[in-house]
Amino acid sequence: MHIVAVYGWQKEEEAVARMIAEALGILVYEARQRIAGGGPAVLASFADPLQAEALAARLSSAGVPALVIDSEGVRKQILPCAVRRFVLEKQELRLETMTGEVCAVDYRTIDLLLVATSSAQTQTTATVTERQFSLGKTLLSGGVPMSKKVTREEIVTSLEFDETLWLYAQGRGPIIFSRSALNYDGFGAAMQLSRDLNFVQLRNELQRLAPQAGYDERLLKRASLLRLLGPTLRAESDLDLAFAILSCALRAKSTGGAGSR
Repeated sequence: MHIVAVYGWQKEEEAVARMIAEALGILVYEARQRIAGGGPAVLASFADPLQAEALAARLSSAGVPALVIDSEGVRKQILPCAVRRFVLEKQELRLETMTGEVCAVDYRTIDLLLVATSSAQTQTTATVTERQFSLGKTLLSGGVPMSKKVTREEIVTSLEFDETLWLYAQGRGPIIFSRSALNYDGFGAAMQLSRDLNFVQLRNELQRLAPQAGYDERLLKRASLLRLLGPTLRAESDLDLAFAILSCALRAKSTGGAGSR
């Protein structure tokens, strides 16, 4: 799937909406809804890469910067590195991954820090006891309505939320810090009493140690995530694509050009 997203436009929103509506063959109102709140915003997705490139080129030439994201390509690239432990050294960030690998990242190579709220469905089995009408007991009692206890098991589905930070550095795939999965003992005496406080401290320290890195937390809010993903992608299954789109748009904007990925 080849995703077309727009970002960083300088024109009035109404003019941008009219251009998008004309290019996609939709109502201006619908186009306006897709870009509400600014970009990046996914407009459409195509199986044919030529269709996606043609739409992006048409919009970009009209003054609405657009990029193309190949979703399969993104997911086949270097897999994100999930962190278990970290140590904030003076010149570099030392990491231990979930698979036990150890590596170091020079703070000077970090160019993006993106934060989001992630969600995952979990299923548990619960035992439920309830009373149901019993015809047999009712007949034995001479017609007085009777009930009996019935126990059954049911699967309960719940949605769990976590906060995640994706670090982007030159020459590497994304490095992922998940609030609930991290061991914070690398802070030493500075370690806080809760995961929430430690995660906030990690975010602040990374911004301090890599001041050149862009920082964006718009994906913390579900409404912003849904606006970015548009009508064709889902927040629950496509958060990785949201990161890819946002990072690509921010990097393209900083270099002053559109691009594909």
